[in-house]
Amino acid sequence: MANENKGFYKLNWVQRIGFGSGDLAQNLIYQTISIYLLFFYVNIYGLDAGDAAVMFLVVRLIDVLWDPIVGAFVDKRNPKWGKYRSYLVLGGIPLTGFAILCFWDGFAPSLAYAYLTYVGLSMLYTLVNVPYGALNSSLTRDTDEITILTATRMFMANLGGLAVSAGIPILVSYIAGVAELPFKTALFMGLGSLPAFIFMPLVPAIKRKVGKKNMFYIFLSVAIFGMAMLYIISKLDPMHEHMTLIYIAQFIKSTGVIVATGYMWALVPEVISYGEYTTGRRISGIVNALTGIFFKAGMALGGVIPGLILAWTNYNAAEESQDFPKDSHAWFIAMLIYALVGLVLLIFCFTQCKERVVMDEKETENVKVSDLWMEFVRNRPLRILAFFFITAFAMMSVGNAGGAYYMNDLYKQTPLAQEGVLWMVCVVPAILLVLAMWIISKYELSDEKIDKINMEIEARAAAEAAKEAETAGK
Repeated sequence: MANENKGFYKLNWVQRIGFGSGDLAQNLIYQTISIYLLFFYVNIYGLDAGDAAVMFLVVRLIDVLWDPIVGAFVDKRNPKWGKYRSYLVLGGIPLTGFAILCFWDGFAPSLAYAYLTYVGLSMLYTLVNVPYGALNSSLTRDTDEITILTATRMFMANLGGLAVSAGIPILVSYIAGVAELPFKTALFMGLGSLPAFIFMPLVPAIKRKVGKKNMFYIFLSVAIFGMAMLYIISKLDPMHEHMTLIYIAQFIKSTGVIVATGYMWALVPEVISYGEYTTGRRISGIVNALTGIFFKAGMALGGVIPGLILAWTNYNAAEESQDFPKDSHAWFIAMLIYALVGLVLLIFCFTQCKERVVMDEKETENVKVSDLWMEFVRNRPLRILAFFFITAFAMMSVGNAGGAYYMNDLYKQTPLAQEGVLWMVCVVPAILLVLAMWIISKYELSDEKIDKINMEIEARAAAEAAKEAETAGK
């Protein structure tokens, strides 16, 4: 208990699950956008693949300007409902509305409407995601507790991913009245999230056994091996006769991706503490805005690359599919259901999280948007993590978008278009993971070092509090 009074708080499982429900909620929206929005725009809404690719890039460029504004705004204010958790409700309600509107084709194929709704969705997602990310570092300084929180968070995030990747094809087909539901497609897509339920609970033990960096190296290598295996098997003709091998390769690939990219979120509180140690200010909102910029930069690449590949390989979007029907009403209702469930989960997260490690009002007054780039320049671990975020999210976004096309009657496409889809699913993500492995090798904050930093921060705070008390007593 004495240690808890110094910021090293322990949480109960209701609080941990409550925190994780926030990521589950956001993934019901984020994963739907990441996996299916490009497909919806090109195959159902009627946008040109090249126009859609440019739009994904433009939206991310807007985020570069918007994210630091949100980060500074959040750090400077202390709403009565909580410094960070307030935005789960205040931003979550309009976010739900814009997510639903993104899958409404009332103005199809209007490019202006697509821009309006997607830009609005992205800005509101930032208003929820940046404060939510800051919640992690505001709940405790305890590195073991943060590891458990991150494992819980990513377990539930992947629960959302599973609900989207496997659930959307079945739900859309059911609403559209398709006679035979696409269980093979759902299984393939669901295997992208399923390993989380096996391996994410084991992350704390794995990290203690092999160390932080080695865990990254092992699981990034596993992911690359799975991608190579999937590419080779997909070349066998006919592909649909080798589905068992494809499922195995997908499971191996996803195991590596989920553990490596899931644990990266545990590094965010570390770079926040490092910044506090070197500057004396704990600007969680600013740091999470920075990571938001870079993971959205990765998403931008992940949105642009698939669209360009589809355009260059002359992918034929006119082909109908039983796995992904073109019933726009079915897609709209599916998004409506997922978005409303997400809102309920955001409210539950709001009720279970309470910030306890935050800046005081004196520090808050001095936060500026320019602090974002100053922190980026002086915080080397933050820079390493930022570039890892770019490559990781680019890899996930390319692979997720490619997965929808991989199972969409790929054999009906030309050999060139088929090869383009395989590059989206296997080759481009594997190249990005090799780069990610090199980047994470430069990360310098070991568990021992970050524990020492956190104890030093708390010792400084205790000494300052004692000095103020002594001054007040005179």
